[in-house]
Amino acid sequence: MRSFTLFLSLFMFLFLTSCANSSKKEEAEENTQDTATNEVGEKKKVILFFGDSLTAGYGLEQEEAFPAIIQEKIDSLGFSYQVVNAGLSGETTSGGKNRIDWVLKQNVDIFILELGANDGLRGIPLEETRNNLQEIIDFVRKKNPDIEIILAGMQIPPNMGQDYTTEFRNIFPELAEKNDVHLVPFLLEGVAGDPELNQEDGIHPTAEGQEILANNVWQVLDDIVKK
Repeated sequence: MRSFTLFLSLFMFLFLTSCANSSKKEEAEENTQDTATNEVGEKKKVILFFGDSLTAGYGLEQEEAFPAIIQEKIDSLGFSYQVVNAGLSGETTSGGKNRIDWVLKQNVDIFILELGANDGLRGIPLEETRNNLQEIIDFVRKKNPDIEIILAGMQIPPNMGQDYTTEFRNIFPELAEKNDVHLVPFLLEGVAGDPELNQEDGIHPTAEGQEILANNVWQVLDDIVKK
């Protein structure tokens, strides 16, 4: 409990300061474009992870981020899927909405949406966050009505008050139910608040923590990939 309290107190300050690295945007776009180009030749199905620093693997090598760990899992099982990591540190739902068109210029079969934490930590109006996520889902579905969408749930510390915190947490399951999309209840389950599974900033998962994030996502992704 003490470690989780420390996590809550540090989360808002450190997440905002360490995630706002705008230079990562070009790198994320280049990685997405390069992978998409490769996959046209290989004709593999594409799983696209669209998120913030948690998806990008802040502070770690790219192969240590949970999307890369999932790629290893998929390869070991012999499935023909290519993972694309379109994570961008500091990304908000508004920023995600603005770049989704560019990211989806490639064909995508499974779309994992991991955004919202930075909105909550900045106190962005909850209705704005909800609407942005809804618009992203709508855009993805319009591009490909048959796409499988997974929404990663997120929680924030109670700095903004209990009402805000509770309603923020409820955004994700409510959107998942409304849009009939798959839900990872809480991406950081088993990692948040554990100093041994987070980097020195107390916020971003270590390589071991990223393994747990990958497992949290795989519990939902597994059945989809096997179809």
